[in-house]
Amino acid sequence: MALPPHYLSPPHLPFNRTCLDGRFHLAVPGADPGGDGVWVAVRGGELLVAGLPERPALPEGKFVWGEGIYLGSWDGRPCRLARPSRETPLPEGLRAESLLAADPALPIELLSLGGLARMVLYWERHSRHCPACGTVMERVSGEWGKHCAACATTLFPQIAPCAIVLVRRPGEVLLTRKPEWPPNRYSLVAGFIEFGECLEEAAAREVLEETGVRVCNVRYVGSQSWPFPSQLMAGFVADYAGGEIVVETRELADARWFPVDALPDLPPKRSIARYILDSELELD
Repeated sequence: MALPPHYLSPPHLPFNRTCLDGRFHLAVPGADPGGDGVWVAVRGGELLVAGLPERPALPEGKFVWGEGIYLGSWDGRPCRLARPSRETPLPEGLRAESLLAADPALPIELLSLGGLARMVLYWERHSRHCPACGTVMERVSGEWGKHCAACATTLFPQIAPCAIVLVRRPGEVLLTRKPEWPPNRYSLVAGFIEFGECLEEAAAREVLEETGVRVCNVRYVGSQSWPFPSQLMAGFVADYAGGEIVVETRELADARWFPVDALPDLPPKRSIARYILDSELELD
């Protein structure tokens, strides 16, 4: 198992920056010192790695991916982001490992770095042109932001906040499943923040909209960076306040109350959804 069986706190979950402490230091593209370094090569939901299966490592040296985008330093060496196409043959000695696997083969440091790289690629792809006038954007010196010389619009990386919430009542928890998930896989209610909402309001609204259940006593647990494609998951626990389940079928395949001693298949341990379930129900 590449990932730990449990996590000390939400900041220690995969994809959070704590997992990179001591090895990776984020910088800005304009700070590239030049010279050889290592590559974070992301291809869709995969990270390209070298080394033995039990000891994956970032590729290094010169490859066919051009100059790349400088991300910062990895173990004191320049670290650059590349996005090789699926049509480009992999250089000898490299292989692709999934960033989306329920049980990733990557250690937590490389998994988290690959996730960070996906968020940067998402930002780069959606900030090429000014949203106000369509002009090609230019980088802001010393920042990750971009500026439009034509109309003076300035943008900075945008992370979409989401609320994810475990609803409890005595002896039971409310879980939901989406139609695309594996059979019998259930998780927590989750959704994006709307205009004018705080996180706690969003958590309560999402539960009501998706399941017809009202909640109270919404309390914060922790958060997780979620690079699929560029979100921040804010985790909560709430108490049942009333209502019968009415499934919102445009988003969900099912929603039901489960006894805490008879749970279905749960989300992977790399997610804050599972962290909340494990910590609240003492499943570990």
